[in-house]
Amino acid sequence: MKKYFLLSLFACYLSLSAQAQKSVELDSPNGDIKVSIRLADKIYYDVSCNNEVLLKDNSLKLKLKNQTLGEQPKLAGQKRASIKEELTPIVPLKYSSVNNEYNQLLLNFKGNYSVEFRAFNDGIAYRFITRQKGDIEVFGEDFSLQFPADYLLHLQQPGGYKTAYEEPYTHVTSTSWQPSDKRSVLPILIDTKKSYKILISESDLSDYPCMFLQSTGNNGVASAFPKVPLEFGDDGDRSLKILKEADYIAKTKGQRNFPWRYFVITKDDKQILENTMTYKLATKNQLQDVSWIKPGQVSWEWWNGATPYGQDVTFKAGCNLETYKYFIDFASKFGIPYIIMDEGWAKSTRDPYTPNPDVDLHELIRYGKEKNVGIVLWLTWLVVEKNFDLFKTFNEWGVKGVKIDFMDRSDQWMVNFYERVAQEAAKHHLFVDFHGSFKPAGLEYKYPNVLSYEGVRGMEQMGGCVPDNSVYLPFMRNAVGPMDYTPGAMISMQPNIYRSERPNSASIGTRAYQMALFVIFESGLQMLADNPTLYYRNEDCTRFITQVPVTWDETVALDAKVGEYVIVAKRKGEKWYIGGMTNNKENERQFEINLDFLKDNKTYRLTSFEDGVNAGRQAMDYRVNSSDVKKGQKISVKMARNGGFAAVLE
Repeated sequence: MKKYFLLSLFACYLSLSAQAQKSVELDSPNGDIKVSIRLADKIYYDVSCNNEVLLKDNSLKLKLKNQTLGEQPKLAGQKRASIKEELTPIVPLKYSSVNNEYNQLLLNFKGNYSVEFRAFNDGIAYRFITRQKGDIEVFGEDFSLQFPADYLLHLQQPGGYKTAYEEPYTHVTSTSWQPSDKRSVLPILIDTKKSYKILISESDLSDYPCMFLQSTGNNGVASAFPKVPLEFGDDGDRSLKILKEADYIAKTKGQRNFPWRYFVITKDDKQILENTMTYKLATKNQLQDVSWIKPGQVSWEWWNGATPYGQDVTFKAGCNLETYKYFIDFASKFGIPYIIMDEGWAKSTRDPYTPNPDVDLHELIRYGKEKNVGIVLWLTWLVVEKNFDLFKTFNEWGVKGVKIDFMDRSDQWMVNFYERVAQEAAKHHLFVDFHGSFKPAGLEYKYPNVLSYEGVRGMEQMGGCVPDNSVYLPFMRNAVGPMDYTPGAMISMQPNIYRSERPNSASIGTRAYQMALFVIFESGLQMLADNPTLYYRNEDCTRFITQVPVTWDETVALDAKVGEYVIVAKRKGEKWYIGGMTNNKENERQFEINLDFLKDNKTYRLTSFEDGVNAGRQAMDYRVNSSDVKKGQKISVKMARNGGFAAVLE
């Protein structure tokens, strides 16, 4: 009996030992990035770059009602593939053609599930795939990371799951972040304090809640998710109270792909600006006809209080027919394809079918059509949910798009609301701009009529929107998808003397900084937030801003340091644009920019808007310079504190 027991124990040890030895590796096509997967009591994986381990002993699990996928995993088989393809985005925010090259490893496990890993030259990603019968309830998902050293984490930490994703970024070391501290939304950016940065987010989010991250208290992070809401109560005209929640985070189909969890891994901060990971992992475009989707700029009245003034304004400004006609005339003069009519266009926020009689919406739609300017209407998500046939009605009226606001949640129900809106709007040829929203996670590629999302601490935050925070946006929020920041202020101030209130709204940062944002920040629907009166008075700036495209053929990051400065060049057709922005840290920064991205044997006319000699104190100070340049030449770029640089080469 004793001998039998020892033999059984030995067999058990051999079995466990064999299980522990089940390890597989997946390399990026260029061999720099490696993910090493180990099967033991859980599925573990390490991530390394150039043989340096960046993330160690990470694990993943998916908890269903009656089983936990990834616990005591039993490998049934594996498949490898190498993919190289060219992708063509419908709304190209960085490139008109994206090279999608990766090595793939599909691990099939007993229990009707798989885990798929992909290794790209700039990162890795994984997702669960299930083959369960009927519907399943997901009680949790473990996305657990361990840091091998004390890393610096750049986070956005709301007070709870109800959030508009507009909090300023916080910067904490991984050892000091505690489980009792606030969770972070995605994306997060990890600074390894060596040359590597790691951007973490998700893509192909569908029928599932957004992921949040929290500290494990042991130099690591773990996932957290909002639960499914079951009962709602009244909470005014733009929200609902959640009265009852399920004990699960999702009820969904048993046969499905779950969202991708991805890591963009860079050796140079410039690479983050050029990444297209959300797009490469998103579901392909689902719309057959996309010819009607027209990205572009839009004049917006809310930030400036709808109050044009001056000799040519002979009417009482406000939410009325004459004011909106003035906005349409302004948009028409500068070739801006849209105006937004924000809160106030309707008689009530609860009724999307009865326009404010002072506005005469139908006359404005007619007048706009005459002037080649389309109308975009603002709505609360609640009125949309209660009136889903409004998309059909708006299309019949001649409206071009909708701006939907105040969702402020990212549970499964709300994620599904976004997708239902995108589908229904597309059916009736309307584009969508989501405000009060979570960050982009792939829906904008599945339904390319979704042109932008807010989910950013943008200019509507007035004095709370500072370059010290905004300079992180190209490396974080905008690095995962389109961003409605609402740039374009013509009253510029330095932070130490900032005073501002609508209708005389002002921004922090120099005039050249504001202009550069149109080149740097990516959005399929790019706002001009300020008053037409001020744009008319600053016509040289306005002519530059309104010629900047919102879609691009090519993006080249020229110089970048996370949280300090960004200089990027972007091409549309034969024209190149350069945008630079910096923070408040230094009184002045000087850069030498190499123009080796230009075509051989061609002379370009460079027209630049630069910080003036006094911009560090008087942020309105700017200079316009022109010169002829060629490929290989270097130009000097000088930026004041909270400053910028904007240029066109043609």
